[in-house]
Amino acid sequence: MEYVAHLQNANIYQKNTQVLEDVHLSVSRAEFVYLIGKTGDGKSSLLKTLWAELPLLEGTGKVAGFDLARLTRKEIPLLRRKIGMVFQDFHLFKDWTVESNLRFVLEATGWKNGDKMNQRIHEVLSKVDLMHKLKEKAYKLSGGEQQRVVISRAMLNKPSLILADEPTGNLDPDTSDQILYLLRDFAIEHDTAVFMATHDYRIIEKFPGRVYQVANGRVEEID
Repeated sequence: MEYVAHLQNANIYQKNTQVLEDVHLSVSRAEFVYLIGKTGDGKSSLLKTLWAELPLLEGTGKVAGFDLARLTRKEIPLLRRKIGMVFQDFHLFKDWTVESNLRFVLEATGWKNGDKMNQRIHEVLSKVDLMHKLKEKAYKLSGGEQQRVVISRAMLNKPSLILADEPTGNLDPDTSDQILYLLRDFAIEHDTAVFMATHDYRIIEKFPGRVYQVANGRVEEID
């Protein structure tokens, strides 16, 4: 089986503090997998390790073909071309336009051709029904619109994996469902895996997938 993300015997650290011990998990192509647990239990630290924001110091791990334990600084942008990241608090440049926010990501991940960048920006905004907001400043958008921009940003490089950290935490149920439909449809269309941290059990019931639970410094798959 082809794993997009795979950890074995991994100890996860936040700075010098170990937050998770002996993590074993796997995410396959086109799979929807959830990560549940209380706030502060280490869900975000685990996602940041897969995103290469935190180094993997102990254990083994591969994401999108990259060895996390041996990852060099130069390889991080290459890894992130294959991963889309969706944050709860958006991480948008609020004074920039929607277009500028997306162009920044393309440039940071090595795109050079302006016409191709424009074409890709238009494609992803069309998918989330936000082409009419292309020139709008991010701070003028509603929370649901900002999260749709973040979804489109995660889609830019047609990633093999999308990591989502509480992507619906600040949204009402109807808007949350819209975000999940967008992620699910993109995953199906592009054979993309989605690994999502959430505490919203309603979402898991409506959009079923495998579930890992974080508790007491451990990560266990649950039925």
